[in-house]
Amino acid sequence: MYPARARDWAAQVIFSNGDTQFFDSPLTLFIYLQDPGRYSIGRRASEVAVSYVSDTADGKWIKASDAFYVSGSSAMGPMRAGNLPAFSSMTAAQRFADSRGGVILQANKISPQQLQNLNGARRHKHTEPGR
Repeated sequence: MYPARARDWAAQVIFSNGDTQFFDSPLTLFIYLQDPGRYSIGRRASEVAVSYVSDTADGKWIKASDAFYVSGSSAMGPMRAGNLPAFSSMTAAQRFADSRGGVILQANKISPQQLQNLNGARRHKHTEPGR
């Protein structure tokens, strides 16, 4: 995935040494933050200086910890599966949820189980030819 191609979903982590890791969505950012060393050998969560998500409403970067996320909406993320669109204000998130469904969460309320459920929705389903 190329995060720059889906700018309205992009996310990033900046490490204390200045290194930056980009993600295709807030979902993949939060999965990464659970265990950075699993995805980037030698990295630790304690090295994360700040993380950002792209505001779905206007494309501006906002701190991931300050954003409001909509979980369970009809919006399809860049990988054509469920996702966590991010917003800088509760009002914008509520407007989105009113039109697309879902519930509003703040970063500290997103559970590992919710991430697992959303990530499971991303898996491609393959069928045998002729089925």
